[in-house]
Amino acid sequence: MIKVIIDRRIADDMESTYEEAMKRTLHAILEAPGYVSGASYKDARDTHHRVIITNWQSQQDWERWSVSDERKEVIAAFQPILMREERITILTA
Repeated sequence: MIKVIIDRRIADDMESTYEEAMKRTLHAILEAPGYVSGASYKDARDTHHRVIITNWQSQQDWERWSVSDERKEVIAAFQPILMREERITILTA
C-alpha cells in the first residue's frame, strides 16, 4: 500500500468553491480501482492551505487514476481557484 499526499493552496474567498469541487472529486475517486481511503485536511493556521492524504493498493493504481479522464475532469474544477499547481508526494513503507 502507498500514501499519496496532495498539497494545495487555494485563492482568497474560494473556500466554498473548493469544498464543492472536493465533493465531486470524492464521488469520482470512490470508483477508482485500487483506491483504499482518504482524508482532506485544512491547515489550522492557514485556511488557504489544504492537504489530502489518500491510500492506494499500489503505485500503479495511483498512477492510473492520476492520468485518468475522470481525475482530469474533476481537477479541472480546481485549476482556476489554485494559487499554484498542486504538489504531490508518493510515500511507500
